[in-house]
Amino acid sequence: MNYEEARVYLEEASKYGSVLGLDNMRHLMERLGNPQDSLKFIHISGTNGKGSVLAYLSTILTEAGYRVGRYISPTLFSYRERIQVNGERIGKEALAKHVTAIAEAIRDMEEHHLTNPTPFEIETALSFLYFQKQKCDLVVLETGLGGALDATNIIKTPVMEVIAPISMDHMAFLGDTLEEIAAQKAGIIKPHTKAVSAPQEAGAGKVLEEKAKEQGASLEFLEMEEVKDIHYGYEKQRFTWRDFEQVEISLAGSYQITNAALALQAVTVLKTLGYTISRENIYAGFRKAHWRGRFTLISKEPAVIMDGAHNPGAARELEHSLKLYFPRRHIRYIFGIFRDKDYKQVIQITAPLADHIITVQTPDNPRALPAEELKEAVACVNPSVEAAESIEQAVEKTLEEAKPEDVVIIFGSLSFLGEAERNVKKWKEKQDGSQ
Repeated sequence: MNYEEARVYLEEASKYGSVLGLDNMRHLMERLGNPQDSLKFIHISGTNGKGSVLAYLSTILTEAGYRVGRYISPTLFSYRERIQVNGERIGKEALAKHVTAIAEAIRDMEEHHLTNPTPFEIETALSFLYFQKQKCDLVVLETGLGGALDATNIIKTPVMEVIAPISMDHMAFLGDTLEEIAAQKAGIIKPHTKAVSAPQEAGAGKVLEEKAKEQGASLEFLEMEEVKDIHYGYEKQRFTWRDFEQVEISLAGSYQITNAALALQAVTVLKTLGYTISRENIYAGFRKAHWRGRFTLISKEPAVIMDGAHNPGAARELEHSLKLYFPRRHIRYIFGIFRDKDYKQVIQITAPLADHIITVQTPDNPRALPAEELKEAVACVNPSVEAAESIEQAVEKTLEEAKPEDVVIIFGSLSFLGEAERNVKKWKEKQDGSQ
């Protein structure tokens, strides 16, 4: 099949939804020759910060001269962004070729009356085939949902595991308590490996420690007392960790200091495992790492920032960042979120900070919460709220009413941030053209 046919095939697979468990993945990968067994992985789980840690690690390793695959989902602009080698997206021809092979494997599964793989399982298989073909030295791999039963956990023995901050999310799949969720996230820890973790709440931390002990794995927790000389900013930030002084990062959000320090601790572990990574590689990697949709400044005057805060943990991080960076500025929100998220808690945390809020419905997803329904929920906390008929309308109205010194935060589900950014650019171009 060609690229267009491959994309249609992938879109049609969405009818199989999300299912946790590795049986399907085993059947599929066996038919594809188990390409994952020839690759080396850094496996990342957690609730918030996985993608940022992945961005730091993959950029640092690329700076060090390694051929690095990275697999992320979801992405904001292009499906092909999900699978990259040294920052380059998978090509259309390669995607079509590997999807054709996967389709043949799935046909064989159907003939043997096996369950069809989910879209995420297909994407994960696609990434493994591509990374094998590209002869990657290392693959930085982010879990999709949980850890223990996530499709990415088909890998046997990673080089190391990294656990980002764990909080309440995906309760329908992972459990109703922090400890149950942590048990799923801890499921990526394999026997006799090395793992590092962000600071965790006591219950989650204990679960991780027990899993590491059970597996005979070593587990280090990031000690925030070792992170010093922090300089916050929404364009550049700096911190010192151990003997790494004045590490500069381009990612904004107060929580990025924790993510970057966690990545730095992971790099020190990689060095003990024989990977050659210089201090210059580390400093350059942190400066160059980018991650769209995580407190990303996309326009100025007014400042327009995108953030994928869609659960209470991320909402608290967003709240902290807004108080830190913009304590006396007028703040406007454009907000959209899925129905199956704890959106009422997200509203409780974030809505009091806003001077005005426009709600939107995230596009093309049955889980989307209608803008009117979301508006009613927001109004219980902040009455200065209205619903927009479209993302374009929300962007235009917000930017037309905003003063140059105001701050616009577009946040919630990642699924609408790409369209929102396109509309911000379109509005700015129209304004520039009329001057």
